[in-house]
Amino acid sequence: MPTAHTFFSDYLAAQKLKITPQRMIILQVFLENEGHMSSEELYDEVRRVDESIGQATVYRTLKLLADSGLAKQVDFKEGVARYEQNLGVAHHDHLICERCKKTIEIVDERIERLQEELAVRSGFVLTGHRMDLFGLCAECRRREDV
Repeated sequence: MPTAHTFFSDYLAAQKLKITPQRMIILQVFLENEGHMSSEELYDEVRRVDESIGQATVYRTLKLLADSGLAKQVDFKEGVARYEQNLGVAHHDHLICERCKKTIEIVDERIERLQEELAVRSGFVLTGHRMDLFGLCAECRRREDV
């Protein structure tokens, strides 16, 4: 499997786009930050590495990362698009706290099998899916009890 840098460079070349140092810095910062980043959060992290990189460059490069398949957009119902790494990352679902926005990635083979069984029973051939469960985390529930 190619590295993310090679994968992105190949994608840019195929799109007849330049492989700029700024794009590679943005890619590197994105890869170093696990989790679910908004474009604004990525911009803040990129600025720590190179203050000359503008917000529009970060936004456009993040779109290229998503278009290439290196990043995947996720929506946690907070009014902002977030992105997570997608290349070489196993499928997972999310538990999201509606109060503090804590997000936990979950992998459960039983859930995956059940989803596949439900699709077959309904006559569907799955091409993909996502499952996000919303609620209150233990810490927020404890604060509520106080």
